[in-house]
Amino acid sequence: MPTLVHELDWPDRVVVGTVGAPGQRTFYLQARSGRRIVSVGLEKQQSAALAEKIDELLDQLMATEGNPFSVPATTPIELVDNDPLEQPVDEQFRVGGISLGWDYATSQLVIEAFPIIEIEVDADTDLENLEVIEIEPAEKLLLKIPVGTARAFAKRTLEVVGAGRPLCPFCAEPMDAEGHNCILSDGY
Repeated sequence: MPTLVHELDWPDRVVVGTVGAPGQRTFYLQARSGRRIVSVGLEKQQSAALAEKIDELLDQLMATEGNPFSVPATTPIELVDNDPLEQPVDEQFRVGGISLGWDYATSQLVIEAFPIIEIEVDADTDLENLEVIEIEPAEKLLLKIPVGTARAFAKRTLEVVGAGRPLCPFCAEPMDAEGHNCILSDGY
C-alpha cells in the first residue's frame, strides 16, 4: 500500500505546542493550511533537536556568501506565534524519525516526519543475524516552509521545550510542584 503523505507546502501555520501540565505534557507538531490541520505527536527531545538543527541549517545558509536565500538572523516580529495549538488536537501518528532538508528550487526548509514502526520479533530470534528489510511507513508528514517561518518555528519550539518544570539547581533534574528528591540534597 502506498504511503499516505500529509503534505503542506507554504502552510499558514506550523508550530510545536503541548497539551497537559508540566511534567505530563504531550508535545505535538501541528501545521495548518486553510482549514486543513495535521498534528503529529513528538517527544520533548525530538522537538528540541528539530529546533536546534533548523537553527543550525538556517545559520549555515545565512553564512553563504551574499545570503542568497535572505535568511533572517532572528525571528521576524510579524511571524511570532504564541497562540496555543488549534483544538481539538487529533494526532495522526507518533513520530519515530525526522529528516530535515533544503529545497534549493523554492528556497524552503523541508521537514519530513515518519511514524514509529513496530515489528514483532520472537524471543528466540537471533538479533545479530536479523535481515534488514525496508518498511514503507503507512503515512508521513511533509512540510515545506519559508526561512522566516522556519526561524520563528525554531524559536517558539525552544521556548515551549524550556517552559516545563524548573530544574533543580544541584542535580539539574526536573522538579515537581509537590517536591523533589535531589540525589545531591546537600548541594554537592
